[in-house]
Amino acid sequence: MTTASARHILVSTEKACLDLKAKIDSGEKTFEAAAAEFSQCPSGKQGGDLGSFGPGMMVPEFDRVVFKEDVGVVHGPVQTQFGYHLVEITSRDA
Repeated sequence: MTTASARHILVSTEKACLDLKAKIDSGEKTFEAAAAEFSQCPSGKQGGDLGSFGPGMMVPEFDRVVFKEDVGVVHGPVQTQFGYHLVEITSRDA
């Protein structure tokens, strides 16, 4: 079974998500620092780390990114019922 590890930042608006992505992409903030400061998810305290998981363990919108997109890249905004996410896939195996 394929497994992946990822981290994320959860915010309430698409604009906040895009603003954070710009800060991360420009190097103004690291992903971990932005997660700790801005994420509305308890995982923010660990830099947004969600650990390792398999397909179907997260909401479908999240799975589509984590199991299909490039590893090591910040993806998003990804909208789910929880809000808007930035997602960084840290590893994935086949």
